[in-house]
Amino acid sequence: MHVAVGHELLALARQASATSLVVVGTGKNVGKTVAMRAVYQAALANKLFPGLTSIGRDGEAIDVGDAQSKPRLFLRAGTIVATAREVLPATPASEVLELSRLATAAGPLVYVRVRGDAYYELIGPPTASGLREAIGGLGRHSSYTIVDGAIDRVAALAGGGDAVVVACGASTASTPDEAIDEVRALVTRLCVPEYDGASEAVAIEGALTPSKASELLRSRESRVVLVQDPTQIALTGRAALTALAGLTIRCMRAIRVVGVTVASIGRSNHFEPRDFANAVAEATGLPTFDVYTSERAA
Repeated sequence: MHVAVGHELLALARQASATSLVVVGTGKNVGKTVAMRAVYQAALANKLFPGLTSIGRDGEAIDVGDAQSKPRLFLRAGTIVATAREVLPATPASEVLELSRLATAAGPLVYVRVRGDAYYELIGPPTASGLREAIGGLGRHSSYTIVDGAIDRVAALAGGGDAVVVACGASTASTPDEAIDEVRALVTRLCVPEYDGASEAVAIEGALTPSKASELLRSRESRVVLVQDPTQIALTGRAALTALAGLTIRCMRAIRVVGVTVASIGRSNHFEPRDFANAVAEATGLPTFDVYTSERAA
């Protein structure tokens, strides 16, 4: 079914009463930035005044990691941005709203209003606590916050008013089955329910590692295995799926995942688009969208 993916994702986040939407990926080049920009366009169309930031770097002409060219980030007047002061465009001038004590990889963070349509680069704070503070800062100046996030920083979103969209694709796996296992494990981990206190629990100090999970499985642990938040489940792929199936894992602070996006074309391989999207939807149980064909999985 052909849909406007950005509008669909924004609607899912707002239905969840989320005040911000964070897009995270299973790896690089899985359509995360494409999804984030689609939501931005939808926010503009809905007459919202969106605020944008990135946990890393977005909008640069050349990827600093692999030297590949990237599409520039074109922002409309009225958009609020949290980025490094040093990468603000020389023209047109940006209206400085607030200086932040946070540091980025390119200098101090600043909150600005885009005064004229222009290309911008987003460089946000590199830590989970910095991300939480930047989202709060954008919330003071904009009506809806959109973040190009990172999976290892989503601890900042636990228990908050944020919605998460997970992006996956062909770039991180050699086969569709591998990519599907990867995103299913991640979504299942992030969607671990909040502990209701009704059952006896064994609290895990720090992260639930593969060795700890194996020990609990071997001992046939029947109590609730309690972690602080889903990011403390330090398991991926088959190991995560095995632990989540064999143990009753709960968290003190939950994360709200509202949808998944897929990118069936990678830099070195590709999957059949519709089959891949449908399989991801079935594996995750979440609304799933192809960010390149603009289709919603059946």
